[in-house]
Amino acid sequence: MLFLDSPQPPNLPYAPEEWDRLYQEQFNNALRLYFNRLSNVTKNLLGPDGGRFMSNPFGAWSSDSDQTAASTTAAYAITYDVTDVADSVYLSNSSRLNVTYQGVYNLQFSIQFNNTDTQIHDVDVWAAINGTNVDNSNSRFSVPNSHGGTDGHLIASLNLFLPMQADDYVELYWSTTNTSVTIEHLVAASSPTRPATPSVIATMAFVSSIPSSS
Repeated sequence: MLFLDSPQPPNLPYAPEEWDRLYQEQFNNALRLYFNRLSNVTKNLLGPDGGRFMSNPFGAWSSDSDQTAASTTAAYAITYDVTDVADSVYLSNSSRLNVTYQGVYNLQFSIQFNNTDTQIHDVDVWAAINGTNVDNSNSRFSVPNSHGGTDGHLIASLNLFLPMQADDYVELYWSTTNTSVTIEHLVAASSPTRPATPSVIATMAFVSSIPSSS
């Protein structure tokens, strides 16, 4: 694995009371070496592959549980029970994705909806930060009806850019026009062999500092 060098400030020699050529050469060489190392770090970091040296806050979570709605007039927080990877973004209370640092974050989700009814039904999915709905974050999805004895399925996916302060948390909420619609987890299957289907997948990654105009 390749890492960037982290140059430390040089230990410069003490200056003599009178001008001395040897001292000046040692002084210049120490600075030259230090700035050369800084230049190499900058070139690697700002080059086309420089991103591989950077570590930004991120997280990925999923759920291996079914999630249901008891009412068509209530909103339900989407929950997770598996933390796949995380660094400075963490899960709490099963539904809250918390950030450690201020910034703009890209929240992406994929939700496996299931409909057992013979009619198409709609679901809404939106975001809330610290319990307050995010303006213009809602999306409506129509989940296909069951057909030929097979439930209707739909993957609802989207990504949102969210300005967040340190220690903020974001949640995804959903509601449905019919309780026959659920968020479904599917176990691993065979013929062909394929992995389990999480009911929810969510990822969140730091994108940028918050612009001053935000």
